Amino acid sequence: MKLRHLIVVVAIAEQGSVVRAAHHLRLAQPAVTRCLRELERILDVELFVRGPRGVRPTFYGEAFLEHARAALAELRRAGERITDLADGRLGTVRVGTLLAGSSQLLPRAIADLKRAYPAVTVVVSEATFDKQVLRLLAGELDLIVGRLTPLDGLGGLRQIRLYSEAMRLVARRDHPVRGRAGLGLKDLLDYPWILPLAQTALRQEVERAFGAEDLDLPADVVECTSILTVRTLVRETDMIAVLPELVAAADGDLAPLAVPLEGIRRAVGVTVPQERSLTPAAGLLLGFLRERASTLEPVADGDQNRFSRARVNVESASARSRMTS
Repeated sequence: MKLRHLIVVVAIAEQGSVVRAAHHLRLAQPAVTRCLRELERILDVELFVRGPRGVRPTFYGEAFLEHARAALAELRRAGERITDLADGRLGTVRVGTLLAGSSQLLPRAIADLKRAYPAVTVVVSEATFDKQVLRLLAGELDLIVGRLTPLDGLGGLRQIRLYSEAMRLVARRDHPVRGRAGLGLKDLLDYPWILPLAQTALRQEVERAFGAEDLDLPADVVECTSILTVRTLVRETDMIAVLPELVAAADGDLAPLAVPLEGIRRAVGVTVPQERSLTPAAGLLLGFLRERASTLEPVADGDQNRFSRARVNVESASARSRMTS
């Protein structure tokens, strides 16, 4: 088995056809076909089947692609690391981010890292956990920062818990329901909502909270993971959102509603590969994430002042950041 076998198989899978893979690799189509057949003879299995819209990986092809992508990513990372060392740079860290952690923890840790090590390059991408974890396993990311989603038997990963925070129902400060006595979930159903994406762990927890009160989910719903989009919609409309406490506390135009989401808390932390060691740059960022997380003190459920205390903690962290910059 040779490196070109891995490159060709990954290209075919990503391009969806041998013709497009050949064009992408700037090779003749017969050469790509010959390379694929050669690898299939070595493995003694069929890696792709032809369909009406091109080719798709077989069961064996999917398994092989997982390892091929990881191997190519490791080779790319090795080349980048040697180049960085030769040029006197500390390298690049690639971070996948989720909603929790993207507003306070990660930006402040990145700022700390860049003040201490300006030569480190940080690449941040936002997506849902299921998409991020595939990129992490493939070696395209160094770590994921956000809610610690159950791995459900997914091997090759480990999680580092940094802190915990409650989820809150949040609306703009002059929302029509404010000031109403005895406010409950049922009173909020006539308003538009912003909910986590379907099939996510947080969405399932929200659905259980409604189910516990024999309520269906609101009919008028936007599903969104972009924090900028969520905050703008909540500030400028009557929409109600489910947000991590620290995300909401960072925006002076938003405030929680007096309707608790019982038992919905999230552990926030870092997901990293189990076997693959972190690069020096990724290790540095992890250290700053730990330091920043220690300033985000958990607040007890039932404390009526917990939202304002979270805001004070965020502002204090910001002040400390300015003093050290």
